[in-house]
Amino acid sequence: MVGCFLEPIASISILVPVLMPVILKVGIDPVHFGVVMTLNLMIGLLHPPLGMVLFVLARIAKLSIERTTMAIIPWLLPLLASLIAITMIPELTLWLPRLAGMVK
Repeated sequence: MVGCFLEPIASISILVPVLMPVILKVGIDPVHFGVVMTLNLMIGLLHPPLGMVLFVLARIAKLSIERTTMAIIPWLLPLLASLIAITMIPELTLWLPRLAGMVK
């Protein structure tokens, strides 16, 4: 939701200091949280009403916002499926940092 209304840098600057203590208290890995948050914000950039990438795509393609939104729906579905998979199965994002010894 936040990614639809704020730019990613502003969202990260506002939300991470607020959510990080909660994330650590609950036992969620900060690397996993960062990946999930980044993917969420990226999807928000493609969403109306204020998705910045949506407006850029519409301008480049010389299409209306409505038509561009309909054109990106097939691309949003795999992104949302990936988000659900990454959120529900943390090992998808943590296997490489664990292999490198960066995360326990």
